[in-house]
Amino acid sequence: MKKTVYLSLGSNLGDRAGNLREAVHRLSALGAITAVSSLYETEPVEVERAQPWFLNCVVAIETELMPKQFFSRTLVIEQELGRRRIEKKGPRTLDIDIALFGSAVVDSPGLTIPHPSMHYRRFVLEPLVEIAPDVRHPILKRTARELLNDLPATTGSTRRLKEGLIAER
Repeated sequence: MKKTVYLSLGSNLGDRAGNLREAVHRLSALGAITAVSSLYETEPVEVERAQPWFLNCVVAIETELMPKQFFSRTLVIEQELGRRRIEKKGPRTLDIDIALFGSAVVDSPGLTIPHPSMHYRRFVLEPLVEIAPDVRHPILKRTARELLNDLPATTGSTRRLKEGLIAER
């Protein structure tokens, strides 16, 4: 049975847009990509030291994989594209977070779905609203648009960049 997964992608090292483009290309091996948001330049949040701004986007993908299988394959993609987990919340070539996995709720060691912080993060909600404004958070029972509208104006700084940049290859 196919499920729609919404992934939040981010990169703040190297060729940020190139890293995201390559990640989207590799993610297509996990299912059918149905939507990719614009790129958003985002100020780092929850970090302990200064680091470059991120490029972020959200990708929708239909997959038949189960959440843990899907998650393990995203970790491989991160690693293949140079992700090294040296410091918590440190700079990275690629970060792939599962925001939503259909209506699944998963709470296991190493994997929590929906992403436990997604409803606090403008860099997740703005691109998610761009491609799926009416998708519902399975625990909070609110749409992505409602969650974004609930964020204080001071929560994170984002700037939408050129549309379609990911599709250029």
